[in-house]
Amino acid sequence: MITLYHHPKTRSSRFIFLLEELQAPYQIKTVTVRRGDGSGAVDPANPHPHGKVPAICDDGVPVFESSAIALYLTDKFPKNGLGPLVGDAKRGPYLSWLAYYCGVLEPAWTMRFLKIDLPGGFPGWPPADDAMAFTFKTLEKQPYVLGDTFSAADILIGTTFAMFMGGPTLPKTPMLEAYVKRVIERPAYRRAMAKDGD
Repeated sequence: MITLYHHPKTRSSRFIFLLEELQAPYQIKTVTVRRGDGSGAVDPANPHPHGKVPAICDDGVPVFESSAIALYLTDKFPKNGLGPLVGDAKRGPYLSWLAYYCGVLEPAWTMRFLKIDLPGGFPGWPPADDAMAFTFKTLEKQPYVLGDTFSAADILIGTTFAMFMGGPTLPKTPMLEAYVKRVIERPAYRRAMAKDGD
């Protein structure tokens, strides 16, 4: 049984979506989190080392950070094909997109949100425009980041686009709107949002 440590309307919401897609047995444990405005508090019941969400426990074994959780869950529950397994030609691209999401895209969006625009980016990260251009170019030629195959990487990327598209960090374009629609119109997303809480 997977326990998802969750706070409503945060990054952990998309893991309800993933667990629904995987048809995995799970339970949700709602925890408090510290907010950017100073409100809230770290919940001692949360296994994440910094009191953030998402985190999961699988029979007492904690896993935290979005890409690690996505990989762990798609390897453990392979039935619905949300993550290519070892030996699949798409495994390498899948791992690359999971790492790219947390290691490049989120920092790029954070730089853009904070209005930090260094021409060469930060050491190890490209400029925000370069990271976005690569992602947009990928999605211009195929429906999902792995081509015709919907994966957990699209859950991470697509739900983030849904939250920020049209704001200062992400443009609103017909291509991005179509991608977001393909992701969030899935039945598992609707089921997840009904379980997200207030």
